[in-house]
Amino acid sequence: MKKRTATIKRKTKETDITVKLNIDGTGKTKINTGIGILDHMLELFAFHGLFDLKIQAKGDVKKIDIHHTNEDVGIVLGEAFKKALGDKESIKRFGSASVPMEDAVANVTVDVSGRGFFKEKSFSFTYQGEYSFDYANHFFEAFAKKLEINLNIDLFPSSNHDLHTNLEPVFKALGLALDQATQVDPRRKGIPSTKGVID
Repeated sequence: MKKRTATIKRKTKETDITVKLNIDGTGKTKINTGIGILDHMLELFAFHGLFDLKIQAKGDVKKIDIHHTNEDVGIVLGEAFKKALGDKESIKRFGSASVPMEDAVANVTVDVSGRGFFKEKSFSFTYQGEYSFDYANHFFEAFAKKLEINLNIDLFPSSNHDLHTNLEPVFKALGLALDQATQVDPRRKGIPSTKGVID
């Protein structure tokens, strides 16, 4: 099977980001975005999705805030997955996973459809340190639109409303669901769409 890997570099006046991805990896990571909780969540995402992932990001997190870096990491990661998937031949296309953590449960559903769409159903959480659930949603939206997937997240939040407790099962479930969707099905010949193409 052809290696499904990609290296994407993106430099703007606000951020300088490099992502190296191997979809068919073992979950090895080396991630430094400058946003501690995002690093941790992406490590969980890659570990459970069995993606080898390296991310190096520099941004204006000290001069301004984390907004640009958080969103741009989502953009570049989505672009890396899109490039690594190529024409998407023989992939399963759909994936879903449900992951609990204490009394929180995250349900994530993915369709590698060629149409970027993101929807989440959850409660909002206040800032904990520099991060918030709103920031996480900005990341997911950027990632989904650049990869051109349909991404639905339904979170039944923990009663303690702790940000970490609620975000962790979401990122784990996303890794599991995307791994499922991007797996090659040997029975599938060609593109998994009746149109014969996934743009």
